[in-house]
Amino acid sequence: MDEMLLLTRILLVGFICALLVSSGLTCGPGRGIGKRRHPKKLTPLAYKQFIPNVAEKTLGASGRYEGKITRNSERFKELTPNYNPDIIFKDEENTGADRLMTQRCKDKLNALAISVMNQWPGVKLRVTEGWDEDGHHSEESLHYEGRAVDITTSDRDRSKYGMLARLAVEAGFDWVYYESKAHIHCSVKAENSVAAKSGGCFPGSATVHLEHGGTKLVKDLSPGDRVLAADAEGRLLYSDFLTFLDREDGSHKLFYAIETRQPRARLLLTAAHLLFVAPQHNESQEGTPSSQALFASRVRPGQQVYVLGEGGRQLLPAAVHSVSLQEEASGAYAPLTAQGTILINRVLASCYAVIEEHSWAHWAFAPFRLLQGMLDVLCPSGGGTLVGAPATPGIHWYSRLLYRIGSWVLDSDSLHPLGMVVPSS
Repeated sequence: MDEMLLLTRILLVGFICALLVSSGLTCGPGRGIGKRRHPKKLTPLAYKQFIPNVAEKTLGASGRYEGKITRNSERFKELTPNYNPDIIFKDEENTGADRLMTQRCKDKLNALAISVMNQWPGVKLRVTEGWDEDGHHSEESLHYEGRAVDITTSDRDRSKYGMLARLAVEAGFDWVYYESKAHIHCSVKAENSVAAKSGGCFPGSATVHLEHGGTKLVKDLSPGDRVLAADAEGRLLYSDFLTFLDREDGSHKLFYAIETRQPRARLLLTAAHLLFVAPQHNESQEGTPSSQALFASRVRPGQQVYVLGEGGRQLLPAAVHSVSLQEEASGAYAPLTAQGTILINRVLASCYAVIEEHSWAHWAFAPFRLLQGMLDVLCPSGGGTLVGAPATPGIHWYSRLLYRIGSWVLDSDSLHPLGMVVPSS
């Protein structure tokens, strides 16, 4: 069985690579596999500009403050020293505090150090402030958790600081701020925070409609279930449940709560998940011919989503009444159907996340669906689970593979910053 699983995955990966090479990823502009990657043109940040354009301690940036770390606290073990010789640490306190930081911060800082040397030969990255144990920063500063650094270049040439900030963004810092003419402020998410692990999921308490009647909790879905979905024209149909692209039983997550009144519905989903929204000018009362898939974090009151009408025979556009944040500890689940869509709590949603292109994502899963179907025919007793493995917790291996490919062929701003948890290296 293990050999069959390995062979299946090797064949599927080979099929994906063949498709990508032959097509050159022709879905829209951009570079393709096998083509030389042209250097990206970098634009310096303006003074007082910050990226992303939200407050530092919000979900879309570095997340909330989790409490000060002192040398005597239990959380002090979360900090690790950075002895990278390519980084100059000011360490004016002469305690080594500026070298202490979380592993995530260390990884981003080391990546930035390489970029600085490549951008300006002979110049190094300089850290003026790291972990603060003396209370020199404002209340609830991320410096107190080792999640923030203030940086300059070793030559202290202020004309370079705008570009230094841009390089910090490209290095993966979760929030970068051209805070002062004397330095750049950078911060990261907490290692185990809700913000760092949003993913693209629904809570375990969400429900789906089954073909044979009734509803079922999304967490209880299993191979063989057929759930209510919709095609590209908005026509309702039942589609096979294939697997969970992400499954975290009992985990604690922060969800966006999207509510409508007519028809009344309430859907919880994570920031990076895709939700179908009707164009403002669309007067149609049925179907989704002109719908657009948006990240849940971009949905706003007044926009229209698609809700199952009374009688359950058609989808109706319903104005979003409110968008709020809600924490739940019922787990997080990302079901995949053969259709690529699903009705959750009577609201039509995409099965995909991370990239704001539903059609691209559905195309990328074509090899998976094809091989899953072949194995179901050849091994009707359960061979398809070799590919799907829906009972396995964590992010599906195929999703991880696509994320790595997407990270290579797409610009960083094409992927939602909270789209997937990637372990620190």
